This record gives sequence, C-alpha cells and structure tokens, in this order.
Amino acid sequence: MKKTWIIVLAVLALLVFSGIGSYNSLVGLNENVDGKWSQVETQLQRRADLIPNLVATVKGYAAQEKDILNNIADARSRLMGAQGAADKAAANDALSSSLSRLLVVVENYPNLKSDANFRQLQDELAGTENRLAVSRKDYNDAVQVYNARIKTFPNVIWSNMMGFGPREYFKAESGAKEVPKVDFDK
Repeated sequence: MKKTWIIVLAVLALLVFSGIGSYNSLVGLNENVDGKWSQVETQLQRRADLIPNLVATVKGYAAQEKDILNNIADARSRLMGAQGAADKAAANDALSSSLSRLLVVVENYPNLKSDANFRQLQDELAGTENRLAVSRKDYNDAVQVYNARIKTFPNVIWSNMMGFGPREYFKAESGAKEVPKVDFDK
C-alpha cells in the first residue's frame, strides 16, 4: 500500500513539474512572439513617419498628382489606426499599393529623382522596407515555433488548459505573387 502511494505521488509530481515546465516554456514563446510583433510595429511606425516627408518632397514637384498623395496619406492613417495582425496587414497592403503608384509618378518627374532630399528619403524608405521584411520574417518564425509547440504532445494538453491559442502569421500582400512589369522603353 505504501508503494502505491509513493508511485501515485511520483506520478502527480511528474505531472505538476511537466505542467510548470510547459507553462513556463509557452509563456516564454508567447512573449517572444509579442516581442517580434513589436518589431514589426516599430518598422511600420518608422515607415509611416517617413512617408509625410516623402510626400511633402514629391508635392513640390508634382502638385497635380494630389489624388495619389491623398491616397498615401489615407493609407498611412489606416495603418496607424489598425488593430491586430490582420488589420495591420490589410492596411499595409493599401499603403504598399499607394506607394507603388507614387513611384510611377516619380518616373514622370526626372528632376524629382535627382533631388537630394527625395533620394535620401527614398533610401530611408527602402531601408525601412528591408527592415520591415526582416521583422515580418522574424515574427512569422516566432509564430511558427510557438504554434508548433502548443500543438505538440504533451504541450497541447497544457496549452488548452492554460488558454494558449494559436497566433496569426503576417501574410504577404495580395498582389505579391504577381511579377512586376519593368519597361525600359519609356
């Protein structure tokens, strides 16, 4: 009888320690995902902060392109007000689309391309886009590790009991699979 109690207590202790270890591991992974998402938001904020300067520089050269500039301002506002990964991804898509149209405007104004302020802002924006791509990848990598951990045994038991659910990936914009057209004849 005494051996049975020792075995029962050992099994209970094993379960408790397993639960504590799983919980601590999941909390750490969850915090890592939150930290990576914070980096994505930081780069989105950096991008949003650069855009008014870029738009102001372009306005000096392309006053008649007000619709494109207004669309960029609206898309930036939507990005700043977006909540959650899905909303931010959609707002980011709209901003990327507007910026693409701005680049077409730049092609129509050769003097703008040679302006030092514009070039500096364009370089800053390109750097930010690269940082944003790295931040998105890091976030998605962290989400993948976290989601895999909460779905594997025995963590699946603990994650369900402790309220750890799957996290959303930051998805590519809808037109990202289309090959851009480059025309050097213009």
